[in-house]
Amino acid sequence: MIQIAGLTKTYGTGNKTVNALNGVDLQINSGMFGLLGPNGAGKTTFMRILAGIINPSSGSVRVDGHDLTTEAGKHAVKSMLGYLPQELGMYTELSAEQFVDYMAILKGLDDTSRRNKRVAEVLEMVGLHDVAKRKIKGFSGGMKRRVGIAQALVNDPKILIVDEPTAGLDPEERIRFRNLLVNLAADRVVLLSTHIVEDIGQTCRDLAVLAKGRILFRGSPAEILKAAEGHVWTLTMSGLEKPNHDLTVVSMLHLAEGTQYRLVGPGINGYTGAQPVQPGLEDGYVWLMKSAGQSLETI
Repeated sequence: MIQIAGLTKTYGTGNKTVNALNGVDLQINSGMFGLLGPNGAGKTTFMRILAGIINPSSGSVRVDGHDLTTEAGKHAVKSMLGYLPQELGMYTELSAEQFVDYMAILKGLDDTSRRNKRVAEVLEMVGLHDVAKRKIKGFSGGMKRRVGIAQALVNDPKILIVDEPTAGLDPEERIRFRNLLVNLAADRVVLLSTHIVEDIGQTCRDLAVLAKGRILFRGSPAEILKAAEGHVWTLTMSGLEKPNHDLTVVSMLHLAEGTQYRLVGPGINGYTGAQPVQPGLEDGYVWLMKSAGQSLETI
């Protein structure tokens, strides 16, 4: 269990301060947990605090009973933690096997035979066993991301933290990666931070939405969908006509008779032909952000 209370993180001094986190309260239990929010919401800062890389300005973080604000607590948590940052520096002249072995040594796996066995296990787990001896520099983006997961798993962590793991991956690799994370969550906490709504919808039953350093929502994807009911429509418009700026355009589809807009907003008065539709998770996320007064691009 991860228990967070009153967590803040401020960067800068004097008049030039930025509140990356502002009073975050959260409890995360076992299984897959999603942290969703736009770029700049504070997600990476939050993850780096949980990983023990940076200290909070105030508040408390307890992981499995250990206090992360103390050196003893950080040491205890790091032994049970696997972390894949958004940008993981790799020695690309090494093979996948060599790199994961190197990371295993840094994590304290000193017994050579046990370490070799574990390295082989995690490379098999992420589907890289057949290319384990190939140099990383020849890997695709998705394969490099799987090397990153392998190094995060090599110490068999109770808690796995992954930050924007599918950004930049092609659809096939994204699906493969999401399925891998769900499988890993069967016997550990997997904390997935992303701005990609679909990744959360396909993997998580429990999530939080973070914006400008604050938690806007905590619950299930179904609860976000329910909140957006009655606030989503499709509308086909011809020519250069566009919906008004009170409505957020989630998607556009060009048809022979005009442009079909998928719209989210408080109401759609004044438009004939608008059809209410059941919200998807992306619609729900947009409505949540709009109703909280967060800036969203409109057309």
